[in-house]
Amino acid sequence: MEYLKELEGKSVHDCYHHQIKMSKMASPIFVPGPVIVGAGPSGLAAAACLKQKGIPSLILERAQCLASMWQYRTYDRLRLHLPKQFCQLPLMPFPKTLPSYPTKQQFLAYLKVYADHFHIKPSFGQEVVTAEFDHACKLWRVKTQARHKRDETAEYLCQWLVVATGECAEEVRPQIEGLAEFEGTVLHTSSYKTGTRFCGKNVLVVGCGNSGMEVCLDLCNHNARPSLVVRDAVSLITCFLFQTT
Repeated sequence: MEYLKELEGKSVHDCYHHQIKMSKMASPIFVPGPVIVGAGPSGLAAAACLKQKGIPSLILERAQCLASMWQYRTYDRLRLHLPKQFCQLPLMPFPKTLPSYPTKQQFLAYLKVYADHFHIKPSFGQEVVTAEFDHACKLWRVKTQARHKRDETAEYLCQWLVVATGECAEEVRPQIEGLAEFEGTVLHTSSYKTGTRFCGKNVLVVGCGNSGMEVCLDLCNHNARPSLVVRDAVSLITCFLFQTT
């Protein structure tokens, strides 16, 4: 009996015993390679490069598709803002038949072919709610919640964690004085698709980055009357810096 008590006392501080105990309680899933959060271009690129080295990985994606930000939160006329050779993913260049600045649809098609080529199969509909490093086990504990079934949760154990959620995953809405009293439509660019609905209307666009400038052009093309608000100096760069005639 004393031996069993001693064994139990030691096992409390044993990370492998702790892992087995947790697996009985919450059924954590052990991932032999890295867990990658996000199935956008960066997440796909990381998974492909790991696979080339013989390292398996698991991509957790909260949406139900690849590159959800490109799919659902970009305007229709969007093209890559850099020439394609600077935007292609590792190990597989863009097709030569594509233009220098591929469209949104062409880029999404490229990502689909890329994922199929490297047999990358993300786990869709899994929103990561916490990711903590367990110093006892020397493993990451990544907990997810199903987007459409809030009572379904899962826990993954892995040695490495790659966060590829992007820098623009969440929209930023500044607090503007008097905005609550404004009776017109207020739209973030992540929800803007086309200027069709603004035909013949006055539209104020706040910001002159890539999105602001392109939205203004799109509004003009749809016979709207846009005005652009800029808080600082504007820098313009042409698509082609060096061009021979």
